[in-house]
Amino acid sequence: MAKYQCPDCGYIYDEATGNEHEGYEPGTRFEDLSDDFACPACFVRDKEDFALLEKSSLKK
Repeated sequence: MAKYQCPDCGYIYDEATGNEHEGYEPGTRFEDLSDDFACPACFVRDKEDFALLEKSSLKK
């Protein structure tokens, strides 16, 4: 799972928690968000503008 941040307002989309208010269930990957996804906090930035903050990997 990974976290992505809006460069304008600092909103963080966390794949692990999703954003149920916006209709994104926990576990929804950023790449699976619609292409017209915009920041749900400021509506200024589009999906392509978000920056990857961290990515965790599960080790077996």
